[in-house]
Amino acid sequence: MHPLTWWLASIFGAVSIVRSNSAVVAMLMVAIAAVLVKRFSQNAPWASGFWFSLKLGLWILLIRLLAGILIGTPDFGKVLFTLPQLLLPDWMAGIRIGGAVSQERLQSSIHEGIIIVAIISMFGAATSLTSPHKLLRVIPVSIYEVSVALVIAASILPQLVVSFQRIRSAQSMRGGASPRVDRVLIPLLEECLSRSVDLAAAMDSRGYGSSPVRSNYRKITWSSKDLMVLSMAFCAVFLIPVVTP
Repeated sequence: MHPLTWWLASIFGAVSIVRSNSAVVAMLMVAIAAVLVKRFSQNAPWASGFWFSLKLGLWILLIRLLAGILIGTPDFGKVLFTLPQLLLPDWMAGIRIGGAVSQERLQSSIHEGIIIVAIISMFGAATSLTSPHKLLRVIPVSIYEVSVALVIAASILPQLVVSFQRIRSAQSMRGGASPRVDRVLIPLLEECLSRSVDLAAAMDSRGYGSSPVRSNYRKITWSSKDLMVLSMAFCAVFLIPVVTP
């Protein structure tokens, strides 16, 4: 598959989710992305980016749900339960912490959280299905500075996952018990900075972007499978119905 295929398909999928404004469509798109990642992902460091994005999305959903319950504005509807309300100054009128939680407010928080999780998972799927090295090869040389930044940004998530697992495994082997997260963050930051410096030095030593003419050992071309995937993703943007709130 062409390196840009899954990224463009993920962008179309995210547009479909936002345009439809439906939690059912969002969960369906996440399920489709999970099947595609399971089917087409390779045994590579970036292949775990989708599953990490799902875990991150679930935490975001939980935070959005708690924020919707604890903080908000007075609303009307069927009250499910009531929390102790914190008194706020007059200049914060219209905002409350605690109080009555309605069914509509809870549904709205869950709905928005699912939409956010689905959008994050779309780009996590693109990261898992696309090699950052091949992606760098198809980006025009005229914008190589931007392309380097984009590729590093796209590959940092799977690299963080791999580095985090390796550091925790090494520290567990030394100490026995599972190490705390704060003891992993410093080595993780050092390794990420070291990888960035090594990548920049390697690209500079190979003369990347120094010539307007790009050499290709094997030229990456579009195939019928790429066009089929992009056509289906593009049609989904207009065929999925829009749900009015």
